[in-house]
Amino acid sequence: MSEKKYVMTYEGVKKLEDELEFLKTVKRKEITERIKVALGYGDLSENSEYDEAKNDQAFVEGRILQLENMLKNATIVDETEISTDVVSVGAKVKVKDYDFDEEVEYTIVGSAEADPMNYKISNESPVGHAFVGKKVGDIVEVAVPGGVSKFEILGIRRE
Repeated sequence: MSEKKYVMTYEGVKKLEDELEFLKTVKRKEITERIKVALGYGDLSENSEYDEAKNDQAFVEGRILQLENMLKNATIVDETEISTDVVSVGAKVKVKDYDFDEEVEYTIVGSAEADPMNYKISNESPVGHAFVGKKVGDIVEVAVPGGVSKFEILGIRRE
């Protein structure tokens, strides 16, 4: 089975590296201290502080492994090579959303960087995938959970 490749911008890689560093240096130490304190409370069979700290430790270690894997398999998009002719990962796309009759600007990012609340949509999401490869003036119709959304590509730019 081949590893999944994660297409990312430099900014996205930096964000993951910062999170990984925080988890390895700060969070691990905090949890180790919590486990030491909880062990001091005695009987582990009824020690909720110990159980909670061990659960947090498992979550953090899992996240560290996930981040290391994502970074190991990251393909960084060279932002100077982002085309303004067609939509691609790393591009900012200004669209007219016909459902809401408004103009919106999305940044197309890899799945690891997606943050829809901040208009960063994944190239693997239905809308992001539909935008990739399109040009200014193209009309894009996308099947979404609520039906079909219609967009017009108004502009493509880099940062």
